[in-house]
Amino acid sequence: MNSFISKPPDLPTVSSAATNDQSVASANRSPVVDVDNVYKSFGAQHVLNGVSLTVHPGETRAVLGRSGTGKSVLLRLIVGLQEPDSGSVRIFGQDIAGLSLDRLAPIRKKMGFLFQHAALYDSLTVGENVGFPLNHHRADMSKSERDERVSQVLSEVGMEKQSDKMPAELSGGMQKRIGLARALVMDPELLLLDEPTAGLDPIGSAEINELVLKLQKEHHIAFIVVTHDIHSARTIADRLTLLDKGCVVMDGSFEELKSSDNEFVREFLKHS
Repeated sequence: MNSFISKPPDLPTVSSAATNDQSVASANRSPVVDVDNVYKSFGAQHVLNGVSLTVHPGETRAVLGRSGTGKSVLLRLIVGLQEPDSGSVRIFGQDIAGLSLDRLAPIRKKMGFLFQHAALYDSLTVGENVGFPLNHHRADMSKSERDERVSQVLSEVGMEKQSDKMPAELSGGMQKRIGLARALVMDPELLLLDEPTAGLDPIGSAEINELVLKLQKEHHIAFIVVTHDIHSARTIADRLTLLDKGCVVMDGSFEELKSSDNEFVREFLKHS
């Protein structure tokens, strides 16, 4: 784990101009995610040290950094699985710190999560895995309506013919697609992707990137993507946030990071 820095370093401000027309339009709308000056420690280990970021509707934010720098902890704070020691995490305008499960549940229903290893249930078929959230959270839907929704999202990720297969019969890339379909099935406004291309070959990674771009265009979903894959981040993200030792080192477009004279930014890009 990285050592503690007493306060975030003074860094040059990077402009927050979005990289496409969609992002420019969304910048004038209320953010889907607003993380403000968040600190998080586990005992003597200080993991997040004054982190701030915002994500607007339709925007994709990539969060990069070395292992152990707090990226996954940041995701857990946004989902509400953990609480910050200080600072605020506002999701859809509501500070979620300290919310009861009953009050947090409606917010989580607007969020989808793709785990690093897809996290499919081995004992359930592909269709049952994708339909699992509907079975637990959409009692108002009939079985035929749930089945139709499962078929729809499987088709969106190009896996409509795999519904009756078991996860063990699928490649890693196909499992990621199924995990993404499950994240989509509740029609979320925010998708959180944890290392979506990890463990995939270049072709599989490119397919996941193309799928994320397709979903962006068709659904106008906000994305937060935690990744080590700088090529993936460059391909799919409007903005990139680079963390080091629990601090935001730099925030901006890929071109802005690429032209930075910050030593850590240059080293990170060089070795990524």
